[in-house]
Amino acid sequence: MRAPSALLLAAGCIATPAAAGTGPEFKPIVDARLRYENVDQQGIAREADAVTARMRAGFELTQGDFALLAESEATLAIVGDYNSSTNGRTQFPMVADPENVELNRLQIQYRGLPKTVVTLGRQRINLDDQRFVGSVGWRQNEQTFDAVRLESSALGPVTLDLSYAWSDRTIFGVDSAIQSISGDNILANAGVKLGPVTINGFGYLIDQDEAGRRQFSSQTYGARAAGAIPLGKTAKLNLLASYAHQSDWQDNPNDYSADYWLGEAGIAVKGFTLTGGYEELGADEGAAFTSFQTPLATLHKFQGWADKFLTTPPNGIRDLYASAGYAAPSLKGLSLLIAWHRFESDRLDQDYGTEWNAQIGFKPAKKLAVLLKYADYDAEDFATDTRKLWLQFDYVL
Repeated sequence: MRAPSALLLAAGCIATPAAAGTGPEFKPIVDARLRYENVDQQGIAREADAVTARMRAGFELTQGDFALLAESEATLAIVGDYNSSTNGRTQFPMVADPENVELNRLQIQYRGLPKTVVTLGRQRINLDDQRFVGSVGWRQNEQTFDAVRLESSALGPVTLDLSYAWSDRTIFGVDSAIQSISGDNILANAGVKLGPVTINGFGYLIDQDEAGRRQFSSQTYGARAAGAIPLGKTAKLNLLASYAHQSDWQDNPNDYSADYWLGEAGIAVKGFTLTGGYEELGADEGAAFTSFQTPLATLHKFQGWADKFLTTPPNGIRDLYASAGYAAPSLKGLSLLIAWHRFESDRLDQDYGTEWNAQIGFKPAKKLAVLLKYADYDAEDFATDTRKLWLQFDYVL
């Protein structure tokens, strides 16, 4: 970290009671996950079979206006027949869950200002729906940031979320050359609620200094609007729209400009949801890395669970998608979802392929969740046919 003295100073404040007669409040953190992942990818002779166990353990100690949070993270490969990106097993398809032991979070929070929280240290940052900045919670090793962050709703209807991050702690673990990526990252988001609609404006300045990552340095400015409109007593219309413009920044060797568009509409009735949308990550007239990139996003949430588009192709991408879901009111924690994607390029008229996704989730107990999930990507002009299957168990204290 670049600010250890500030962190130690804040930690010292924890030991000083903020109010006479009040003692510290201790909260343990336990977050465990066991997962099986199978990947069958055309062009790679062997299927990947990964059984991984991940444990996050730590505590949060609150004293007056200050809170100290410390959390470790460890991932173990019980069955390691997969390419983790660091284990050298390239005869298998990729499953980006390398074995890892690390300090996941170490942060100090100050909560003494009205409706404002200031966080300093290694922390989780999730903005909006994580399309541009997220913690990549799907992978066993979480993405966190060494940063200082201010979150405030003190300005009436306006909310502010401002961060300066000097290091991105990636999902690839301690054995990776990009375990951490340094740079001067500025993440700014402001929102206002107008009736049933929330509008956010944002500016994300991403600076990636490491060799082989500078092409991801960019400046992105945009806006997002989301709302839910009641349709009678049991139904609602969900609407989402977003636009952003991106160009190169800092030491990016490419000179480019690209746009992002999103439009989505859905109807929810008595546990059933039907959703349709269109998302476009545009491309400039250039070669690789002159298309709209989102390197800090929780990418697994978008453009199919087969993860074929974690890096936007040189010709951009257009994603036409639809989904249907059901959450059973009488069976708490039971949810079903099926989704379909049609992928095309933004320029040069390429038909990338289609993908089906499906999942079943269930909570047999308050702290235990079970997930069965499947993805099937049918390639045309991009990547190769890929099928993935997951069975996952989560326990959170």
